[in-house]
Amino acid sequence: MNEQTQQDKAMNVLEPHEWRHKTIVAGTEWKNPVGTASGTFQLDACGDYYDVSQMGAICTKGVSPVPWEGNPGPRTAEGPSSMVNSVGLQNPGVDHYLTDELPRLKKLGAMVITNVAGHSDEDYAQVVAKLADSQADMLEINVSCPNVSHGGMSVGTDPVALSRLIKHLRALTSKPMTVKLSPNVTDIVEVAHAAVDAGADALSLINTLVGMRIDINTGKPILANRTGGVSGPAIFPIALSFVWRVRQAIPGIPIIGIGGIDSGEKALEYLYAGANAVEVGAAALVDPTAPMRVARELDDLLDSRPELAAKLAKGQTW
Repeated sequence: MNEQTQQDKAMNVLEPHEWRHKTIVAGTEWKNPVGTASGTFQLDACGDYYDVSQMGAICTKGVSPVPWEGNPGPRTAEGPSSMVNSVGLQNPGVDHYLTDELPRLKKLGAMVITNVAGHSDEDYAQVVAKLADSQADMLEINVSCPNVSHGGMSVGTDPVALSRLIKHLRALTSKPMTVKLSPNVTDIVEVAHAAVDAGADALSLINTLVGMRIDINTGKPILANRTGGVSGPAIFPIALSFVWRVRQAIPGIPIIGIGGIDSGEKALEYLYAGANAVEVGAAALVDPTAPMRVARELDDLLDSRPELAAKLAKGQTW
């Protein structure tokens, strides 16, 4: 793509648009099937690039019960068609989120999914309890965090621990709740069943895969945390297969597809794999307008796919 074409597309996402193809996720209507992925959107950084109210959904950075400083640097490294990050979910905490970013997003007219993070079951519970009567439209439970009440392992790797956590959180809120699953498991279908059976209204998949880079001049890992999460175009076919597998195993559960989406065509593949909607993440770190651009491209592609568009509008999938 030449420089002029990139500039034209960047300007296009700022122009008014009348969305033609909506979707429904866990009873919540999105004006289009594209949202931002957690960890890649922050209002002060992204809000000037497009009208956030025009996105299908804005999924915010993970929110913890108290401010988290995150991991020491270096936090990011480049990989082949990918990036590896170990930011550590740095955020100012749920109280700041409730008084600052969430009210501002809602004032702008955004449909907001709040990503919930924790290092213990009680961490998650504290955040969900505070969000239960908030303006958030949906909650996305990030079960890939290291969990002290689970021996330092991600609770999302153990169906029993995951079931216990989701049952606990389900009792605290009536808000639609999607669980963001880790791909770093032996059987994603078993984990997905555990989340759904415990009360999840939807599933978001996938989170990042585990990866690393080595500095060949020192022989040491580039990231201070040694390993990190791999995202970007390289994981697209992997993530797509996870969505397809879970859709085949659990026909009725709403699914938000995540991983390697940087075009309307790739978003469309997720919809054909069985997703109700998608979230755009790493692409926005390269091009801040990517989520809106993908949404516009997908809207055009759905014009010539009336059967799929009709299913999405009813909360159904391909």
